[in-house]
Amino acid sequence: MSISAQNELLHRGFEEFASFVNPVAALRARLSGEPVQLVRVLDGNSLQDVSGKVYEDYLSGYGTQALGHRNPQIAQALRDYLETDAPSFFPSGISPFAGRLAKQLATRTGYGNVSFASSGTEAVESALKLARSATGKTRIFGLSGAYHGCTFGSLSLMQRGPFSDPFAPFLRGVEILPFSELDPLAAALSQADVAAVIVEPIQIEGGVRSLPTDYLSALCTLCERHGVLLIADEVQTGLCRTGRFLASESWPRKPDVVVLAKSLGGGLVPLSAMLTHSAMFQRAYGTFVTAESHQYTFSGNALACVAGMAALPLYSEELAAQVRRRGDRFRQALAEALSDSPLVKEVRGAGLLVGIELHPSDHPWLSFEALGLPELSGQPSVGMLLCHRLFRRGYLTHVAGHQWRVVRLQPSLLIENESLQRFVLACKQEVQELADLL
Repeated sequence: MSISAQNELLHRGFEEFASFVNPVAALRARLSGEPVQLVRVLDGNSLQDVSGKVYEDYLSGYGTQALGHRNPQIAQALRDYLETDAPSFFPSGISPFAGRLAKQLATRTGYGNVSFASSGTEAVESALKLARSATGKTRIFGLSGAYHGCTFGSLSLMQRGPFSDPFAPFLRGVEILPFSELDPLAAALSQADVAAVIVEPIQIEGGVRSLPTDYLSALCTLCERHGVLLIADEVQTGLCRTGRFLASESWPRKPDVVVLAKSLGGGLVPLSAMLTHSAMFQRAYGTFVTAESHQYTFSGNALACVAGMAALPLYSEELAAQVRRRGDRFRQALAEALSDSPLVKEVRGAGLLVGIELHPSDHPWLSFEALGLPELSGQPSVGMLLCHRLFRRGYLTHVAGHQWRVVRLQPSLLIENESLQRFVLACKQEVQELADLL
């Protein structure tokens, strides 16, 4: 594509999205003041809009750009591959690129089998199918506050609300347990027909809340005792985000299944993976009849796997340690800077995954009804208002999908301390000014 053609696309494509893809999403972004017309990557964490204004991405593309926008090493690996004449699609379904990446992931994590797809929700679906096939049982449990994706099995595990309610009834045999409550967990997992329970180590859309230590311990013990598969959805917490390659590395026992996605493809190519033990995969798909009963046409395609092989070494133990150190300092600095604000309830998270929980406001002028959005009646506006103020300061942030009082932060894992310090100062100033209005 020529530069002039690319510029024309960037100029017209935003309007065409509003007309032909999702007009309501485009309207929401415009009403909230969210920067939309971003046309240039300046560095891994900074984007420029059509007016020349620069924004630092404190969402890292909702986790997809953990290694920075257009990471040069990933981009070069893709260019190098495209200069070859190697196939990108293998009619037999036996991709050497998938084989090599799977071995690298298995070596890194200790799992023996890897299945690839394109998105996190596809990988979750893979895990649900594996659980039923491997155990011969049907019931699957998730937790309230969860977000596992928007295909039907994943959606059935979703926190009940506007993301899920229009699509009921949900997948039969899938049920939701209360978050962190031990008695319902013990009662549910003791039943003989339970195949699996799936959890996020930290629920990001649920408000950046971690599984409590006692609950996690009970979960691991009960799953092992009753032969229930434990599935860790690490789509947003994996790949060094929390200061470990996998957040579940700190659990009392290794999950039976782990799901990865988001930044696995280096932020340039969609790629997801389901990791499990070889014996588990063999039980589910270990005959000639069943071996290919779970497939995606483009799973393990060469381009995606080349991106994954370029990205994986960058998620090093050194990077994980750096994320731990910087994340600890960042959360502490934020907590200290916001500690005297009546608007702030808590700063929490792990690594470079941070949630700022705000107290709701009952100010009638700043309700969504007063702002001309009656369909959002009952939702707290305070989180969105803080995000709007941060947009104006040149920071891309957003609220948690199920908890709009929580502003979520997921900057690039490569972000510099100086940027984090600037954000702390800007956030403190904007919280103070918002508190004065309320």
